[in-house]
Amino acid sequence: MTKKKLAAEVIARLREEYPDADCTLDYDQAWKLLVSVRLAAQCTDARVNVVVEELYGKFPDVDALAEADVEKIEQIVRPCGLGKSKARDISACMKMLRDQYGGKVPEDFDALLKLPGVGRKSANLIMGDVFGKPAIVTDTHCIRLSNRIGLVEGLKEPKKVEMALWEIIPPEEGSSFCHRLVYHGREICTARTKPFCEKCCLKDICAKNGV
Repeated sequence: MTKKKLAAEVIARLREEYPDADCTLDYDQAWKLLVSVRLAAQCTDARVNVVVEELYGKFPDVDALAEADVEKIEQIVRPCGLGKSKARDISACMKMLRDQYGGKVPEDFDALLKLPGVGRKSANLIMGDVFGKPAIVTDTHCIRLSNRIGLVEGLKEPKKVEMALWEIIPPEEGSSFCHRLVYHGREICTARTKPFCEKCCLKDICAKNGV
């Protein structure tokens, strides 16, 4: 089976298994997703969703967060870990949105990458979830599962995995496919325990079934 055919089959099966898979970070505006995805580094989405409630309660829009003391932001986001650097990035990012983009999140991948604290993973998430553009979010689940299943081989660097997946994943499927990998990675193809291969919908086509 070619990698493109394997990808098509994996996409179809995961769509059936997780038809409603979506981003697990809570947000109702694009700038909030920017904040949440920065906080999610080395932190669970569930914890981020709790922390941002207090953050947005005190700083309800881009201007308020841009004007906030970094120390006050840090006090709130500290439970997410790396509080000092995350607070600094969030403050600088909101200032840049306010000063250069009128408080709006730019609908351009390269522009997103210039925002403080925003890397390719975050930029792809914004492009896919907010703007409905083709996107492949290479988080830890995507990297682990893509290698295990056999969609890529021996690639661990996020950008290399992303570029390899662009070759075999239809652009319109990328964003949803990556969300489904997150669900599958949390429930079945786990990282900290042996994968539950016997319950996996991909077990007969996975390159590393049981490994």
